[in-house]
Amino acid sequence: QVQLVESGGGLVQAGGSLRLSCVASGTIFSPNLMGWYRRAPGKQRELVADITSGSNLNYADSVKGRCTISRDNTKNTVYLQMNNLKPADTAVYYCNFRRLTSTYWGQGTQVTVSS
Repeated sequence: QVQLVESGGGLVQAGGSLRLSCVASGTIFSPNLMGWYRRAPGKQRELVADITSGSNLNYADSVKGRCTISRDNTKNTVYLQMNNLKPADTAVYYCNFRRLTSTYWGQGTQVTVSS
């Protein structure tokens, strides 16, 4: 089992920045994949970015150039630095951990961007 705890969400004005963090605990083996998804009101959950334990990166087109995902394997933590935020980025952001056939989700953290 893997537990994920997110932090760092909040309310920010358009053009502002936020940094999300997610700490994983439990039985953690490599290789694995950690990432961030989001669900906006009335929409399906979508990938924002993910990163392998070997630091291979993947970004959604909508956030390329504005967001940076990183991880600290010694702390089992993944980060999402979000810059130049837009109202369209308003969503609940979920941390995700995957290894082999197992997938785990955090409880989510709200990000609200005001215009």
